[in-house]
Amino acid sequence: MFWFLLIAMVVVVAAVTLAVIGGGDSEVLPEVAPEQLVDPLPRTRPVDREDIEALRLPVTARGYRMADVDDVLGRLGAELAERDARIADLEAALAGGHGGPGPSSGPSLRKDEGPQR
Repeated sequence: MFWFLLIAMVVVVAAVTLAVIGGGDSEVLPEVAPEQLVDPLPRTRPVDREDIEALRLPVTARGYRMADVDDVLGRLGAELAERDARIADLEAALAGGHGGPGPSSGPSLRKDEGPQR
Protein backbone atom coordinates (compact mmCIF):
# COMPACT_ATOMS: atom_id res chain seq x y z
CA MET A 1 0.00 0.00 0.00
CA PHE A 2 2.84 2.39 0.83
CA TRP A 3 4.44 1.87 -2.58
CA PHE A 4 1.13 2.53 -4.33
CA LEU A 5 0.64 5.86 -2.51
CA LEU A 6 4.25 6.87 -3.19
CA ILE A 7 3.94 6.10 -6.92
CA ALA A 8 0.57 7.93 -7.10
CA MET A 9 2.08 10.98 -5.41
CA VAL A 10 5.05 10.98 -7.82
CA VAL A 11 2.68 10.74 -10.81
CA VAL A 12 0.53 13.64 -9.52
CA VAL A 13 3.59 15.82 -8.83
CA ALA A 14 5.02 15.02 -12.28
CA ALA A 15 1.70 15.81 -13.99
CA VAL A 16 1.37 19.15 -12.20
CA THR A 17 5.00 20.03 -12.97
CA LEU A 18 4.56 19.21 -16.65
CA ALA A 19 1.32 21.20 -16.79
CA VAL A 20 2.95 24.27 -15.23
CA ILE A 21 6.34 24.19 -16.95
CA GLY A 22 5.52 22.42 -20.18
CA GLY A 23 2.40 24.37 -20.96
CA GLY A 24 3.96 25.76 -24.11
CA ASP A 25 3.22 29.26 -25.33
CA SER A 26 -0.41 29.21 -24.28
CA GLU A 27 -1.22 30.72 -20.94
CA VAL A 28 -3.16 28.83 -18.30
CA LEU A 29 -5.72 31.64 -18.14
CA PRO A 30 -5.76 34.04 -21.09
CA GLU A 31 -5.83 37.77 -20.37
CA VAL A 32 -9.33 39.18 -20.44
CA ALA A 33 -9.77 42.49 -22.18
CA PRO A 34 -10.83 45.15 -19.69
CA GLU A 35 -14.50 45.94 -19.76
CA GLN A 36 -15.05 49.30 -21.41
CA LEU A 37 -18.06 51.52 -21.09
CA VAL A 38 -19.93 51.79 -24.33
CA ASP A 39 -21.61 55.14 -23.82
CA PRO A 40 -25.26 54.15 -23.46
CA LEU A 41 -26.44 57.71 -22.97
CA PRO A 42 -28.13 59.09 -26.08
CA ARG A 43 -26.34 61.83 -28.01
CA THR A 44 -29.32 62.85 -30.13
CA ARG A 45 -31.76 63.66 -27.31
CA PRO A 46 -31.68 64.67 -23.66
CA VAL A 47 -31.07 61.96 -21.07
CA ASP A 48 -34.24 60.72 -19.38
CA ARG A 49 -34.99 58.62 -16.33
CA GLU A 50 -35.00 55.30 -18.22
CA ASP A 51 -31.50 56.02 -19.57
CA ILE A 52 -30.17 56.54 -16.05
CA GLU A 53 -31.90 53.43 -14.71
CA ALA A 54 -30.45 51.33 -17.55
CA LEU A 55 -26.93 52.71 -17.07
CA ARG A 56 -24.46 50.11 -15.76
CA LEU A 57 -20.87 51.17 -15.27
CA PRO A 58 -18.13 48.53 -15.71
CA VAL A 59 -16.53 47.28 -12.52
CA THR A 60 -12.77 46.86 -12.07
CA ALA A 61 -10.69 45.26 -9.34
CA ARG A 62 -10.85 48.40 -7.17
CA GLY A 63 -14.39 49.47 -7.96
CA TYR A 64 -15.60 51.54 -10.88
CA ARG A 65 -13.34 53.02 -13.54
CA MET A 66 -12.88 56.64 -12.52
CA ALA A 67 -12.69 57.93 -16.10
CA ASP A 68 -16.04 56.34 -16.99
CA VAL A 69 -17.71 57.67 -13.85
CA ASP A 70 -16.27 61.15 -14.47
CA ASP A 71 -17.56 61.12 -18.05
CA VAL A 72 -21.07 60.09 -17.04
CA LEU A 73 -21.25 62.57 -14.16
CA GLY A 74 -19.91 65.37 -16.37
CA ARG A 75 -22.52 64.63 -19.02
CA LEU A 76 -25.35 64.50 -16.48
CA GLY A 77 -24.16 67.70 -14.80
CA ALA A 78 -24.08 69.54 -18.11
CA GLU A 79 -27.58 68.37 -19.02
CA LEU A 80 -28.96 69.33 -15.60
CA ALA A 81 -27.39 72.79 -15.88
CA GLU A 82 -28.91 73.17 -19.34
CA ARG A 83 -32.33 72.13 -18.07
CA ASP A 84 -32.10 74.49 -15.08
CA ALA A 85 -31.25 77.37 -17.40
CA ARG A 86 -34.15 76.46 -19.69
CA ILE A 87 -36.55 76.29 -16.72
CA ALA A 88 -35.33 79.68 -15.46
CA ASP A 89 -35.83 81.18 -18.94
CA LEU A 90 -39.35 79.76 -19.20
CA GLU A 91 -40.29 80.98 -15.71
CA ALA A 92 -38.92 84.44 -16.50
CA ALA A 93 -40.87 84.52 -19.77
CA LEU A 94 -44.03 83.37 -17.99
CA ALA A 95 -43.66 85.98 -15.26
CA GLY A 96 -42.90 88.72 -17.77
CA GLY A 97 -45.67 87.73 -20.17
CA HIS A 98 -48.53 88.21 -17.70
CA GLY A 99 -47.26 91.49 -16.33
CA GLY A 100 -47.98 90.29 -12.81
CA PRO A 101 -46.45 88.05 -10.24
CA GLY A 102 -45.04 84.70 -11.32
CA PRO A 103 -46.82 81.40 -10.84
CA SER A 104 -44.99 80.62 -7.61
CA SER A 105 -46.10 83.76 -5.80
CA GLY A 106 -49.40 83.70 -4.02
CA PRO A 107 -50.71 85.17 -0.79
CA SER A 108 -47.83 85.89 1.50
CA LEU A 109 -47.65 83.94 4.72
CA ARG A 110 -45.68 84.73 7.78
CA LYS A 111 -44.85 82.15 10.38
CA ASP A 112 -47.18 83.64 12.96
CA GLU A 113 -50.26 84.05 10.78
CA GLY A 114 -52.39 81.76 8.69
CA PRO A 115 -53.68 82.31 5.17
CA GLN A 116 -55.25 85.67 4.46
CA ARG A 117 -58.97 85.53 3.77
